[in-house]
Amino acid sequence: MCGIAAQHGVTDPASGRRMLERLVHRGPDDDGEAALDGAWLGHRRLSIVDVRGGHQPLQGISDDHFFVGNGEIYNHAALRARLGGDRFRTASDNEVALHVVERDGPEGLAELNGMFAFAMASGAGDFLAARDPVGIKPLYWAQPDGGAVFASEMAAFEPELLSSIEVFPPGHYWTAETGLVRFAPPVPSALRGTSPSAIAPEDVPTDALMRTRWVLVDAVERQMMGDVPVGVFLSGGLDSSIVAAIAARYVARQGELLQTFAVGLEGSPDLVAARHAAEFLETDHHERVYTAAEATAALPDTIASIEAFDPSLVRSAVPNHMLAEMTAEQVKVVLTGEGADELFAGYGYMREFDEAEELHAELVRSVEGLHNLNLQRCDRVTMAHGLEARVPFLDREVIEHALALPAAWKLSDGVAPEKQILRAAFDGWLPDDLLWRDKSQFGDGSGAASVLTDPFIDSIGEEELAAERDSVDPPLRTREELAYYRIFQERVGEVRPERTLGRFATA
Repeated sequence: MCGIAAQHGVTDPASGRRMLERLVHRGPDDDGEAALDGAWLGHRRLSIVDVRGGHQPLQGISDDHFFVGNGEIYNHAALRARLGGDRFRTASDNEVALHVVERDGPEGLAELNGMFAFAMASGAGDFLAARDPVGIKPLYWAQPDGGAVFASEMAAFEPELLSSIEVFPPGHYWTAETGLVRFAPPVPSALRGTSPSAIAPEDVPTDALMRTRWVLVDAVERQMMGDVPVGVFLSGGLDSSIVAAIAARYVARQGELLQTFAVGLEGSPDLVAARHAAEFLETDHHERVYTAAEATAALPDTIASIEAFDPSLVRSAVPNHMLAEMTAEQVKVVLTGEGADELFAGYGYMREFDEAEELHAELVRSVEGLHNLNLQRCDRVTMAHGLEARVPFLDREVIEHALALPAAWKLSDGVAPEKQILRAAFDGWLPDDLLWRDKSQFGDGSGAASVLTDPFIDSIGEEELAAERDSVDPPLRTREELAYYRIFQERVGEVRPERTLGRFATA
């Protein structure tokens, strides 16, 4: 996990280095740059794979081909074997992405199973930028006259570019010759429709449950890779508890204890449930118990980190921000449960669907929108503290399996708990009271919503909201959102709000 910056066309290495300085939190361990004719690449490194030898920019087969990347390539070992080891200079997983593109061109990007954003350039004038299909890793760009500028966060850009920053679209690459080209969608085209099924959720075949279990087990174990310890954010909810259960078994085979991390107000539901899960799984458990005053004090830094002001996103990001701060003192990598609700119909409003086709369409839509919502929070609050977050539910193979399941199996009758397939698949891996625990939003379960909303509603009058409602498009909706938007303007700058991630969150 790292931070990158890149320039193409008209380059200015001095401004590039200033961009890197604004990304130090994403990569506190190392930095590097490469200046070429018509391109500049910069990198801030958080050392996780090949700690000693993975310095970036990486070099290709020819010495004038350079690469800077942010993220992880989980199938790097298989790709390395296919490519042949004689071409590699390091054991870095990112070097695999470099050689895949060198050998196969941009079409080879579709082979990568991972989370990534990268840029590569050569002395011959070639340049390419790309982002993973789901948008797990962030990438922004601006196109001033005569060039293009890229960075991992909006705050990295020079002030004169803030008003022209755009989100680089997931699953796309860009070259000066081709412009933007999609190389892979977040949901494969063949899975955009749903398979019919006459089987009710409670009668899902055993083999489908077993396949669900082992696809996720494989993904978690694949994402335990690295040369540093890996922990788990454990909220006590279903998704993070399943990830922790799989990871705990994995590290136990190495004779180790899994480290788990939880956050909340004293006595909050998430803290209580996380303690219960940690005791059952016998993990090395850590807690951050915060006060209402600490949550409020963390708000400006949190909004600056997530570069968004949507209330639901902010409320869930504040406890995560405090959790990441504590976790980074112990490990460099954590696994989270992001993505399970979008794949297995975990949100409360999804219970209202009574037609399989409509539910499946909503699941596809929610997966495609994740880069604007929870993945924004997940990446930013962790990387603000030099901590890498991985999301095994959004592994390519898990997405393909989950959306290939008949959506009829995910329908709810309004009484039974959501995500019945996922719960049944991990029967015996967790205590029943955790396995069948009702879902709560993270900001609610950790207690953040209860201490953040009222103070900011009380700080702004209805007249102020009416006067400033149309400051952004679409208009501000509540006094709470106006309060967060004011902090956003102060800490992030005059970025066009409609282009910021998280602006359209409604879940």
